[in-house]
Amino acid sequence: MQIAFVLYDGFTALDITGPHDVLNALPHTEPVFVAEQAGPVANESRSLSLVADRSLAEVTSPEIVVVPGGLGTRALLEHEPLLSWLREVHETTTWTTSVCTGSLLLAAAGLLDGVRATTHWLAREQLAALGAEVVAERVVEDGRIMTGAGVSSGIDMALTLVKRMYGEEAAEAVQLGIEYDPAPPVDSGSPDRARPEIVAAVTTIFQASEKEFVASVTAA
Repeated sequence: MQIAFVLYDGFTALDITGPHDVLNALPHTEPVFVAEQAGPVANESRSLSLVADRSLAEVTSPEIVVVPGGLGTRALLEHEPLLSWLREVHETTTWTTSVCTGSLLLAAAGLLDGVRATTHWLAREQLAALGAEVVAERVVEDGRIMTGAGVSSGIDMALTLVKRMYGEEAAEAVQLGIEYDPAPPVDSGSPDRARPEIVAAVTTIFQASEKEFVASVTAA
């Protein structure tokens, strides 16, 4: 079973490494990192690079596709090389999935028109504008499409995928294997629970980071 983990300039690392570590635990899998061109691909902060094993053209029929989010998604919303690839492989995938703002790319490819989906809380309006039926849930499944909310939800999304494909016992085993037992020291992981001043601060930081990233890409 080939699993294509999509990379692009400006991805969020945990969006892709979390699902990778979950799905890589499955038997008889062929995980492959794929990008428009094979080679190193930098994350949004330029602090880490992952290597794409193959180009998009070399991966034509993966059974599962995982699309991460990141500041780089906005520059790709009209980028046909990636969008057309997503449309083409979706025709034969067993599951097409995304984490965080990766759902914006699925929507831009036309795969989420009228489809229930989720994304990072700061991108919900943008996802709705792209045609999706936005649901404020951590993991959303609609047909062959499964989307995760922000960043860390990729682990939950991947475990949900394992449960759907192999059953609850397999999902429990993978969860224990990676010791996924989150117990954060604070409880502000959702805008519904975070204090208003924290929501405002994070919103400002994210908006500034996005502008800075877009400016750096434009200047390159």
